[in-house]
Amino acid sequence: MQLFALGINHQTAPLSVREQIAFNVDAMEPALRDLVGHGAAKEATILSTCNRTEVYCSTHKPAQIVNWLANYHELQPHEIEPYVYTLPQEQAVKHAFRVASGLDSMVLGEPQILGQMKQAVRYAEQAGTLGFLLHKLFQRTFSVAKDVRTQTEIGSNLISMAAAAVKLAERIFPSIASQNVLFIGAGEMIELNAVHFAAKSPASITVANRTLERAQILARRVNGHAITLGELPEQLAQHDIIVTSTASPLPILGKGMVERTLKVRKHRPLFIVDLAVPRDVEAEVSELDDVFLYTVDDLSEVVRDGMDMRQGAVKEAEVIINSGVVDFIHWMESREVVPTIRALRDHTERQRRHEMEKALRLLARGEKPEKVLEFMSSSLTNKFLHAPTHTLNQAQAEERGALLEMVHRIFHMHPPE
Repeated sequence: MQLFALGINHQTAPLSVREQIAFNVDAMEPALRDLVGHGAAKEATILSTCNRTEVYCSTHKPAQIVNWLANYHELQPHEIEPYVYTLPQEQAVKHAFRVASGLDSMVLGEPQILGQMKQAVRYAEQAGTLGFLLHKLFQRTFSVAKDVRTQTEIGSNLISMAAAAVKLAERIFPSIASQNVLFIGAGEMIELNAVHFAAKSPASITVANRTLERAQILARRVNGHAITLGELPEQLAQHDIIVTSTASPLPILGKGMVERTLKVRKHRPLFIVDLAVPRDVEAEVSELDDVFLYTVDDLSEVVRDGMDMRQGAVKEAEVIINSGVVDFIHWMESREVVPTIRALRDHTERQRRHEMEKALRLLARGEKPEKVLEFMSSSLTNKFLHAPTHTLNQAQAEERGALLEMVHRIFHMHPPE
């Protein structure tokens, strides 16, 4: 089995493709069990965020993983193959380190991805698909990411998705302080946005969520009030700014609902940021007049600001990552010899026990201990050295030099003068 990382991200695939192979929270563990259960991988972890869906796995046939990914989402493999990257061994390790460190994110240095990766590992643990290799990989991944965060300035001058959403809203409205803001969802992404918008002291803040209790918890933090998703059709027209990010597999806001909202608002502008993958807002909503709809991909231009100030930190981070990759690959390669070492020890142990039994029989017959020890040590030496000396004697001329060098190295011998 070989280590692979396969998937798509914001650099290789548009949002319309990413949302088709995204995994929601409820599907994660069943999907992992299905993947490993089909025999496509020995162990696996799935990382699915708004910017990427990736499978980290141990497998002999990475193409089967791509086929499984397509089939699981009721797609044909050729529909996603142009967007998929397949990274083996060293490349997979480096990719995992870069992702966890925020170097592969749309927002360079953003810290949320590390928490998302840790959650992905927890899902794999619960599903029983996190084996020894992936456990070691992610253990080292999180350690490297911590070093990058603490030893570089990769997170300085960070412009987050939430800050970018505020900037875009300020381009539409003269002042957010006079606008009513609605947040749909109550997860981490919405919480970050709520904090950023609340800092601008909007006229009102509303949090809508499937469960009212979770909405109320966030609403209290930002001095807002809570509603359920079922109340959205009546409440939507009262809000000027809408930020949505749920795990719903289907759109929350359809074109018809938004059209009715615009009529009630008498075509006052409606600003919507859809941070969900799959999208919470039907794509056709962008065709409506007086609607300013932005997706995660649309925010990429805004978050590029400040990138130059972090390029020095990126170089420092790459040095830390490359060092970590070398160490991990060395560990992986050393694991390949473990079965041979175990077999060698078992073989010599059998020889030792055989000679020990012979020695005990000789002692029981009254032989002198000194004679028995001499006999046993001589027999063990002959048995241990029989195979290597026989191999050297039978070696062909073209291989003899390499064998001699290896013997000197294995037994820490200096070549004869």
